[in-house]
Amino acid sequence: MNAAPTAALLDPKGDLGHLYGAKTTPHMFVINPQGRLIYEGAIDDKPTTDPADVAGAKNYVTLALEQAMAGQPVTTAVTRAYGCSVKYAQ
Repeated sequence: MNAAPTAALLDPKGDLGHLYGAKTTPHMFVINPQGRLIYEGAIDDKPTTDPADVAGAKNYVTLALEQAMAGQPVTTAVTRAYGCSVKYAQ
């Protein structure tokens, strides 16, 4: 909702999804410029569909990006992703 992506990756065969072990949608991955996975898991700490909960959520992706861009280690590098299961093409 109100997203403004600068790039989008389409993975119709699920090659990258399988490579990274994506199990849910969304299952978030932050990869640094050197190609190293520095965060994987949930977008935030509120596994809910209620938009009112977003304001109080701890956004793990934003935190990982901020820490990495400041040259700091990502303090929470892995969380449990939540959402609907990914349906890979057969």
